[in-house]
Amino acid sequence: MVFSNGERIYVSRQAEVCTMRIMFMSSRQLGETVLQRLVERGENVAGVASLVVAPGTTNRMKEAATRLGIPYVEAKNGRSPEFYEQYIKLKPDLNIMARFRTIVPESILNYPKLGTIGWHPSLLPKYAGADSLTWAIIFGETKTANTILWTDKGIDTGPILLQKEVEISPDDTSASLYHDKITPGAVETIVEAVDLIKNRTAPRIPQDLSRYSYYSFITEKDALINWVQPAKRIYDLIRGTNPYPGATTHFQDRPFKVLDSELHLGFEGSALDAVTVAAIKAGGVIDITSQGIKVVAPDGVILIKAVNADGSKITAAHFADQVGLKVGDRFGMH
Repeated sequence: MVFSNGERIYVSRQAEVCTMRIMFMSSRQLGETVLQRLVERGENVAGVASLVVAPGTTNRMKEAATRLGIPYVEAKNGRSPEFYEQYIKLKPDLNIMARFRTIVPESILNYPKLGTIGWHPSLLPKYAGADSLTWAIIFGETKTANTILWTDKGIDTGPILLQKEVEISPDDTSASLYHDKITPGAVETIVEAVDLIKNRTAPRIPQDLSRYSYYSFITEKDALINWVQPAKRIYDLIRGTNPYPGATTHFQDRPFKVLDSELHLGFEGSALDAVTVAAIKAGGVIDITSQGIKVVAPDGVILIKAVNADGSKITAAHFADQVGLKVGDRFGMH
């Protein structure tokens, strides 16, 4: 609405702000936290959607929606006709997707008048796809981002609405990066994006797709330690796959997963002298203490502090006792 007073013209804030019905599609703890924040802010959440969970698993999004009195829709996948039929009954003006791990068709992406925005934890256009934090750590990146994009039919290819960089520390694991840094920032970034849309100031910045990189879910094969690689590359693989799926190596053909570790470039302070260390092949054990197991790489040492050998986390020292490990033994497939 526009009001005139003599020569001055006033535009009411109510006219500038866009009112909208939000359809929130998500899962897991992040989705529950974002939903709670949207409701606390007084946003009009018209509906909540999540994927079917395994039998015996708590559906946190369904419980949260029920508790908050918001209509809930459960989907086998984003392309099912049943999901679409329930979705359109809610008549949303904006879709928000965060960890909604399914392909959503254009009939849903383009249904709301304001479109669809999605959250992705990477510095797009790099690391589109799945397990983006894991891959970023594995490749030694020092920063990632909470990114909000206008979702299109591609995989994380739409225009950027908002992007907030997040530092990756040298000792971050996938777990610490996600829980301690990404999740708190994700909630605030999504809320800020909603405000930009409501105020009609949300940008659409095209991605430079010449810099686009896509990665799929990490596999056990991807997480296999190759001890002839540089020590930092091995260390980054270990922390990037901690806690899942865990970096795998072998002792006497028995696989186990390396969880916690430290990187020591060079061989200063090793239990053995430099000549002896050089004679030990990559993957060789040079020291076993209460602190862990020291293993040789071409340019340094990995101190293994904790492992998963039989489905549970134990100290590396305990593992060494269990399997009779001794200095001079070697990890890996030979």
